[in-house]
Amino acid sequence: MAILVGVVVGGVVGYRLLGLSLFDAFYQTTITVTTVGFSETGPASEIDTSYRAFTMVLAFIGVSGALYTLGVTVEALVEGSINDGFRFRKEHRMIEHMSDHLIVAGAGRVGRSIIHYVSRHGADVVLIDRLPQPDEQCPMVVGEATEDEVLKLAGIERARTLIAALNSDADNVYVTLSARALNPDLHIVARTHDQANEQKFFQAGANRVVNPHEIGGSRMGALALHPTLAEFLDEVLHDESHGVRVDEITIEADSAGVGRTVGEVIGPRGLPLVIALRDQDHGYVPTPAPTAVLRAGSVLVVIGSDAVVDALRRDVT
Repeated sequence: MAILVGVVVGGVVGYRLLGLSLFDAFYQTTITVTTVGFSETGPASEIDTSYRAFTMVLAFIGVSGALYTLGVTVEALVEGSINDGFRFRKEHRMIEHMSDHLIVAGAGRVGRSIIHYVSRHGADVVLIDRLPQPDEQCPMVVGEATEDEVLKLAGIERARTLIAALNSDADNVYVTLSARALNPDLHIVARTHDQANEQKFFQAGANRVVNPHEIGGSRMGALALHPTLAEFLDEVLHDESHGVRVDEITIEADSAGVGRTVGEVIGPRGLPLVIALRDQDHGYVPTPAPTAVLRAGSVLVVIGSDAVVDALRRDVT
């Protein structure tokens, strides 16, 4: 469009210098560029060699510019890049209003699985990848996750969690370093291909490091040795059709659960079942006693129906 506008402006200016009025100059430029080819405009005395020479030059340049503009426009419409541009701008506006969201860097098989899992649980997700992913329903930033500006576009300073799921350990370490510098309070989960690199991720600022291959192997081993237990855990964690879930509930400093015991916060039938209590000072306590006191920062790991888990969350937060 800039090329086409430039040709038209150049034609108008040229014809004005050759003596045509502003309207006649625009008219002559239009019929020349569009190859309509009506009769030449202006007094016969002004239609000389220089006039026609300028018209020929404008015809070559103008027709080429018009065809190029038309071709690029058609290509953009066919490939959907114009629609993608509108969609990305709309998504960027959505991201600007998001906070406490989760950012996933990398749209590979691991990244897609993460997005589908957290989306099913109602989390707000922003995806970062170097290529557009038109089939993803969550807002997306197209670019290199290793660049600070791309992380900022994804709302890294307002995010709660970042998952670095790129295909390279080096890239994931770099993303972790950048994200930690931009948001010191961010919870970072990083993917690694080599368990030997785990310490490097922690030094870069990761809170958790996950090796999908190791987890996959452990799961296959559990299915071989403890098939019933493994299938039960898979269903509870990943299948929402049965209405039972394992969840964690954090006791914040200003929540109603501070100072109460486990026995006081669970229901009269002992539901949901508290399978673990994480205390900042004492680590994990499996199946805590009913007399265990909840403090600010404690985390209850519970299992039960959706209704009783939600009721407990409302009661202690």
